[in-house]
Amino acid sequence: MSCPACQGTDLTEILRQDSIPAHSCLLMADRNEAVNFPTGNMALTACRSCGFVFNAAFDLGLNQYSESYEETQAFSAHFVEFEESLAQRWIDRYDIRNKTVLEIGCGKGTFLATMCRLGNNKGIGIDPAVAPDRLAPEENAQIEWLAELYSDHHREIEADVIVCRHTLEHIAPVKEFLDTIRSTLGDRRDVPVLFELPDFERVAQELAFWDIYYEHCSYFTIGSLARLFRASGFEINGLDTVYDGQYLLIEATPADGPTEAVFEDEDDLANTLALVDGFNERFTTDLDRRRGVLASLIEGDKSVAIWGAGSKGVAFVTTLDAADKIASAVDINPFKAGKYLAGSGVAVVGPADLQSAKPDVVIPMNPVYTEEIATKLAELGLSPELLDVGL
Repeated sequence: MSCPACQGTDLTEILRQDSIPAHSCLLMADRNEAVNFPTGNMALTACRSCGFVFNAAFDLGLNQYSESYEETQAFSAHFVEFEESLAQRWIDRYDIRNKTVLEIGCGKGTFLATMCRLGNNKGIGIDPAVAPDRLAPEENAQIEWLAELYSDHHREIEADVIVCRHTLEHIAPVKEFLDTIRSTLGDRRDVPVLFELPDFERVAQELAFWDIYYEHCSYFTIGSLARLFRASGFEINGLDTVYDGQYLLIEATPADGPTEAVFEDEDDLANTLALVDGFNERFTTDLDRRRGVLASLIEGDKSVAIWGAGSKGVAFVTTLDAADKIASAVDINPFKAGKYLAGSGVAVVGPADLQSAKPDVVIPMNPVYTEEIATKLAELGLSPELLDVGL
């Protein structure tokens, strides 16, 4: 086996998890179906040559991306504010006005619609999970939707900007994916290529098990991401972390060939290797501690709900083996209510349902939403203890 990013063969397995849900943003209408949802294995492996981390046991055949894939965070006012600010940042920095924006992996299309609205742009959105009917008619009028996976088939699309947010981590052949994008641009050197994805350095530092799940088969630090882009023939114009340090941003333009590092943050390989060495032992030890904290809550006759019925929630419940300890998974996305989490069968409820359930403890699956969640609970007349996802 070789590294999908650099083809290196000096690889180290850092974590193994067997029989985990193959999808975590697909919710089931039937609890038995949720409990018996297809599973896959995780063999998290680090490349010592470039710092890329990937699931060496990933099986592409288990993917089921479609309109029923419910990944959007756009029902959160906090997240919408972030999307607006990011769209405006890119529009201003690269003068993206009256242009055509191609978004690869656009999900439900909210960010692309924002780019079009704020910059008077036209959009092309590619994703099997698109749901145009959720957007206003005037937003749909600006966008062409392609309900499919991005591939070499789309090389004829000529866009002025390429955006790809929270998609690269779902791609196993990452170098092939970047090479495809680069080849479609040819000698057009002025096309901004703008990516956003999770930061593995934070995951490794926090031992954030809730951010490790099957759909995410590829994990990047800021340096390994930059190395992939440079090797694929891009010049990097910007590297950043955003959203309370959870996400990486990379801004690039096509170059004649591989490029040389210029940002200080790119030199992180030694730090990455220090984080992955001994990762399994630290992960296992801390997981035992976290299981103990959750068990003590149940022993104390506390009713526990998690807030967030997405990937983090599925990973939290299944990794802690806590299906019998979590009363419900709360989510503000109305398309999730009444369904069940894959793997555990935990019921998904809307915030208003907590008025009758009255949990003693609520665990936000992402700390960035804690204030928003606390406000909503107060509006409902509820005051449960809010416990950090790290327990």
